[in-house]
Amino acid sequence: MADPGGGSGAGDAGAVILDALFTQSPVGLAVLDNDLRVLRVNTATPAMQGIPADEVVGRRFPGSHHVVEEDAAEALVREVLDTGAPARGRVLRARPPAHQGHERQYELSAFRLNGPRGEVLGVALTVVDVTDRERARRRLDILDTVRERVGNTLDVVVTCQELTEVLVPAFADVAVVEVVDSVIRGDAPPASPPPPGTALRRAAFRSVAGPNPPEAHAVGDVRAIPAPTPFSQALADLLPRAVVLGPGLPWLATDPARARAIRASGAHALLAVPLALRGSVLGLVSLYRSRTPEPYDEADVALARDVARHTALCVDNARRYTRAHAVAATVLQRMLPLHPASHTGLEAAGIAYRGDTGAWYDTIALSGARTALVAGAVSGRGIHAMAAMGQLRTVVRSLAAMDLDPEDLLARLNDTAMFLAAERAALPQAERGRRGPGTASCVYAVYDPLSLTCTVATAGHPAPVVVRPDRTVTRPEPSGPSLGSTDRSPFAAARVRLPHGSVIAFPGTPGLGAILSGAGSTLHTAPDYADRPLQNLCDDIQYSLAAGPNPGTIPGTYPYSNPDPDSDPDSDPDSDDSVPVLLLARTRSFPADRVATWRLDHEPTAAATARKCVSGQLAAWKVGDEPAFNTELIVSELVTNALRYGSPPLELRLILDHSLTCEVTDCATTAPRLRHARATDEGGRGLFIVAQLAEAWGARYSADGKTIWTEQRLTPA
Repeated sequence: MADPGGGSGAGDAGAVILDALFTQSPVGLAVLDNDLRVLRVNTATPAMQGIPADEVVGRRFPGSHHVVEEDAAEALVREVLDTGAPARGRVLRARPPAHQGHERQYELSAFRLNGPRGEVLGVALTVVDVTDRERARRRLDILDTVRERVGNTLDVVVTCQELTEVLVPAFADVAVVEVVDSVIRGDAPPASPPPPGTALRRAAFRSVAGPNPPEAHAVGDVRAIPAPTPFSQALADLLPRAVVLGPGLPWLATDPARARAIRASGAHALLAVPLALRGSVLGLVSLYRSRTPEPYDEADVALARDVARHTALCVDNARRYTRAHAVAATVLQRMLPLHPASHTGLEAAGIAYRGDTGAWYDTIALSGARTALVAGAVSGRGIHAMAAMGQLRTVVRSLAAMDLDPEDLLARLNDTAMFLAAERAALPQAERGRRGPGTASCVYAVYDPLSLTCTVATAGHPAPVVVRPDRTVTRPEPSGPSLGSTDRSPFAAARVRLPHGSVIAFPGTPGLGAILSGAGSTLHTAPDYADRPLQNLCDDIQYSLAAGPNPGTIPGTYPYSNPDPDSDPDSDPDSDDSVPVLLLARTRSFPADRVATWRLDHEPTAAATARKCVSGQLAAWKVGDEPAFNTELIVSELVTNALRYGSPPLELRLILDHSLTCEVTDCATTAPRLRHARATDEGGRGLFIVAQLAEAWGARYSADGKTIWTEQRLTPA
């Protein structure tokens, strides 16, 4: 309020208030003229700490406040002076002498000063040191960034690289991450303190110094941490170590390579932080500051501890995945053939397996020079799907040895799938395997090179693609429900004729089957189609798929994707490390000169006639005396049994392949049964003798009767 007696009282009061403001305000104040020179400044101004006022008054802003980005700061205040629009809460970096050149953050607000008649008098500034606040905010930003960007993959090394990318240069000028070598391979981490000589692999390194910074060891090197050093101490008690570096530190002598790198980089501060989880040591993070003048303080140590805790959890997750993936890969290698086997009447090739799907293919040698071709897939992914796949593959091989028709084999395989599903459903609720795969698909085909026919049956699986030598394409469509499903429809088989040189493909996905059967498919447009190695053709198919509409991707990677990731806890539906499952087979006619067939009369002399025919044929094939004698004895027993228990007509067939096959066919369906006759029995030893002489024997049935067959392995001459 103005003094009614005159103006001097008001002026004196204003001066007193102004003096009090500049001497008592906790907020830094400065008044600048129109040339941005300091007219007056209070002692609370951060730039005034330890500096007399007369050294600041008269200097131009921003040099008066030791601002780092001088041009930007001057432009900011000049804009306030020119426009009259105030600036509020702008954060500037400064290096005041009172802090030995260490960087500080000032929050600056500016407003223009106008006279009574509107003339511009200058600019007033309020300056507050917000270094602690900004550092705390920056630490929170770093921690948020670490949580967002570190651990996005299930790869230990990539996780470590992600960490260094976040920390440099925001928190360190050099960052090194070393991981216990066994952890990278998926093994369990050692307990703290780790045993002496524990090997650590340098997984990641990053520096602000450029592409060729000084480093003690290259990324990928494996070594033990020398002791005692801050690094070994941090691993021993799982507590961070903040160290001010300088000459004369005794522990540097224990690690000369690291000491040289520290001196070359000019680092003055070190923060060694263990990567630990539940008392186990996963690795070590080493952070250095060289260009950043501030050493690491307690707040930095607390931040590093939080960062390491998150990173350790991510590394452990990646380790567990690596372990599970290694187990799955081992299971896959043990359960599946390395390569589909080719036979005299069939050439086979396939696309290699990768990933953790429950998909498989197989080729199985059957009696009579026939070959079974199998492809299948279990729903879901992960170790449970692969285990179920291994069970089904084993069952298929066992059933194939029984010479079942394809549709009968799938019916029995479906019974097994139903049993496995019921067995899983009976597990306790908490058991992980209880939520394993529910259904599976399979295609089973039997190729006979003697008749050039193939019988195919499917169970919810894509039908095979048949490309004949003239490059016409067909797809037999025998229908059948998926294995283990609630559909009780019967399985059916289709019989197709495959001329010599035909190619039959068993795709793992419907999409892949459609691609292979298309007009432009590599399967039937490739040059030298009939003569080129089948594996080369298989490779070309994979190349063409990868170069399709979306280069770099292969359609139908997984035969049956898992729509519910929870159905298999070990599955990873987002990974893309697999290729389509594809089995290719090229048919060949069996050499006619290696097959001999005779029709036998249903008479007592048939056995003698058979022995004579066999003796002459084996002599022509130059079969050794011992297998020839054994074969004559086998034929005699089989023909005698056919005469006694079978029905005419009788047929005898010899097949010379890697082994010698003997077959006797009659029109009866009575099943042979091997008996272990007693010493006093006069008969009943025929099949027992056959089983002793042959490496394998069995019976297969058809609509016209049965065939009893034996196989003998031939020793090369």
